[in-house]
Amino acid sequence: MSSKSLSYILPLFTGALFIGIWYFIRFLLGDDGQFLLPTPHEIIEAFQQHGDQLWSATLNTTRGAVVGFGMAVVISFIFALILSLTPVVRASLYPYLMILQMTPIIVLAPILILWVGPGLASVTIITFLICFFPLTVNTTQGLISTDRNLVDLFAMCRATKAQEIFMLRVPAALPYFFTGLRIAATLAPIGAIVGDFYAGNSAGGEGGLGFLTIVFSSQFKNAALFATAAASCALGFLFAGIGIGLAWLSLHKWHDSYAKTDS
Repeated sequence: MSSKSLSYILPLFTGALFIGIWYFIRFLLGDDGQFLLPTPHEIIEAFQQHGDQLWSATLNTTRGAVVGFGMAVVISFIFALILSLTPVVRASLYPYLMILQMTPIIVLAPILILWVGPGLASVTIITFLICFFPLTVNTTQGLISTDRNLVDLFAMCRATKAQEIFMLRVPAALPYFFTGLRIAATLAPIGAIVGDFYAGNSAGGEGGLGFLTIVFSSQFKNAALFATAAASCALGFLFAGIGIGLAWLSLHKWHDSYAKTDS
């Protein structure tokens, strides 16, 4: 059997084994099992029963994640350009970037609710804050790690600072940028769900998966709670796949890490 066939068969076998163990544990739990550990078919039934709620909540979470993630990409790139200008700029601004990163979201959420109110605005800002740091750090590292020989060559050719940045440093920093992008893409739906959990609002049908988690938990609908977790996981895979796909499309034709994979 070829390795390619095994790469498909082994995950299927592992998944079937996992589901079998799942049902076995449910059997051992007895009467308490229905409350403690819903079975896969009960979770599917919850999807069917609460499909409209789950779909609406997923769309709202996706909207917050996309807007926050998009803002983080644009603003972090501009901020990274500023940080890369001189060591003095980095020394002046980087500590405050660390302070922002180290401040727990659970503390920021009530402040954001006071400032902009609960709902999509707060969820978007929380998503932005979670995605901003890895994008900024990775992009800045890429911009300041450009081959020194190429920088000297540009200086010998009397290139302007703008030419050096956008024709040399930015292309050289793309692998670093897309590393941060992949990390941020994974964090974006998590940030939106966490933001919705603390700052979500169901008014006007704006409640997302985080808010729906609170609702199902308070109603002791555990199968629906597992269904919400499955929808959150699927959203995470979607964002991670988009991040990986964008990196591949941008780098596979010229960067060694992707070119070697294709060969």
